[in-house]
Amino acid sequence: MATSTTVSKTKIAGGSFLLEIRSPEEVFTPEDFSEQHQLIGQTAEEFAKNEILPNAEKIEHKEFSITRDLLKKAGELGLSSVEIPETYGGLEMDKVTAAVIADHIAKYAGFATTWGGHTGIGTLPIVYFGTEEQKKKYLPRLAAGEIVGAYALSEASSGSDALNCRARAQLSPDGKHYILNGEKMWITNAGFADLFTVFAKIDGEKFTAFLVERTFPGFSVGAEEHKMGIRGSSTCPIILNDCKVPVENVLGEIGKGHVIAFNILNVGRFKLGAMCVGGARVSLENAIGYAKQRKAFNKSIAEFGLVREKIANMASLLYVGESLVYRTVAMMDAALNDVDKSAADGAKQTLKAIEEYAVECSIIKVWGSEMIDYVVDELVQIYGGYGFVEEYPAERAYRDARINRIFEGTNEINRLIITGFLLKRAMTGQLPLMPAIKKLMDEVMSGASTEEFEGPLGDERKLVAQAKKLGLFAAGAATQKYMQAIQDQQEIMGAIADMTIEAYAMESAVLRAQKITESKSEAAAAIPIAMTRIYLSQAMDKIEAAAKKIVAAIADGDMLRTQLAILRRLAKHEPFNTIELRQQVAQKMIERGKYSLV
Repeated sequence: MATSTTVSKTKIAGGSFLLEIRSPEEVFTPEDFSEQHQLIGQTAEEFAKNEILPNAEKIEHKEFSITRDLLKKAGELGLSSVEIPETYGGLEMDKVTAAVIADHIAKYAGFATTWGGHTGIGTLPIVYFGTEEQKKKYLPRLAAGEIVGAYALSEASSGSDALNCRARAQLSPDGKHYILNGEKMWITNAGFADLFTVFAKIDGEKFTAFLVERTFPGFSVGAEEHKMGIRGSSTCPIILNDCKVPVENVLGEIGKGHVIAFNILNVGRFKLGAMCVGGARVSLENAIGYAKQRKAFNKSIAEFGLVREKIANMASLLYVGESLVYRTVAMMDAALNDVDKSAADGAKQTLKAIEEYAVECSIIKVWGSEMIDYVVDELVQIYGGYGFVEEYPAERAYRDARINRIFEGTNEINRLIITGFLLKRAMTGQLPLMPAIKKLMDEVMSGASTEEFEGPLGDERKLVAQAKKLGLFAAGAATQKYMQAIQDQQEIMGAIADMTIEAYAMESAVLRAQKITESKSEAAAAIPIAMTRIYLSQAMDKIEAAAKKIVAAIADGDMLRTQLAILRRLAKHEPFNTIELRQQVAQKMIERGKYSLV
């Protein structure tokens, strides 16, 4: 039943995009969707339009019986079981399919949060870590939406510092139960979920996961939180007061709860990125529709240059977001194709394949959440005064988007993960980052000229190469100064992450435009090329600013002047005419009334 993505079968190492030049045939893009991907995307789209959106107001007012009915309908359509093995009632499809569904179901963030919490972090811990008995008992009912899953990791005093949890577990005198005590905070779906993956420390030391049913003695749920956004989702604390959990409900290995916590969040991050893309697409369509019908000074505001600029920026970000998400998820699928899921260590192999792309998953999470914040902010601006009023779609979109930068690991934590993972891999020899930095340092000190790129999008590919060199140069200069102590320099780590994020986004956009150009023609790729150039222009500015921030922090006097001269040389490029490019993109979006590349 599993689908496979049409990309190069060569496994690509996580983080290697910084050091290697990729070719268009090595990346997967939305233009490569199979018929099956398109069909399930259409099913999710129709479900969102016909079932979710008509009920949005009721769900927003916490009529959760409707939410549960919709989860059952989603289960009947197969929208909640694509990552569950067929043996346990699932469809066992690829990660691209999971991302396609997340993308299309995100038309209303309140329900999308519920569905994501159920199908992702609420179900996947059992898929990957459950015993045979646990899988048989819970997965078929989770797949069908008969029971709802939730994930209880955070606590009031340990949000990002998850391993520092206070919840405790003690084995009962008869050895049949673990007795759990503690409180978990901000638990999505808590108001109506039936099954919780709860993390606690056995004997105050061994961080472990447990499968806790709502009906277990000593388990209770606190009051609903009154949230700024995603009000259509349930968020409550859960209270464990001598909660009796059968020993057979320990999930995974005792003392290895962190393996579950961190690997499940990697999967959650790519899905969150896909949802951000889907939500941004809805906001763009609302912005275009309103701009076309709103009149000012005897013409529609869609004719004004500064409004068109906003529409073009929103559309260009959407294009880059799609490119990032589907490129990354397909790399995960290619790695998972090599996994023997029937092997005794099949789950361990699966998680290793997913963890390989921890950097890319964190990039998607950070980039996607900040992208949608920009898009909804501009949506409010285009609506003007009406954007501030509840009856119009901008106000809720604005509130709902803000949480994305906080959950699935804050963006600050994810930035540290990006740089930290890359440096860890470099130190252990898994990623030849240090030799690449040394080679670049030798190049710049010798005054070697930058390479040229022939063929389609040569200038754009050259910019990507320059972006990577800027990132490597700044990272090299910083590691040279701080060595291992760089882990304590969070501002530097964050700036390196920003450069890494932008380089990956730039390359993803260029490769997609290249692929469209080569498969069709340059004329057919006019809009993707324009969007790519718009994005590259602003990304290079961000990368140069981050590089300056780093060198100014690590050098002074003649050394600072030398490093700034190198930065200027590495960043040197002729600017694109972004006013003309944005006009071109905006015109296409306004004509089509929606996001469109053709």
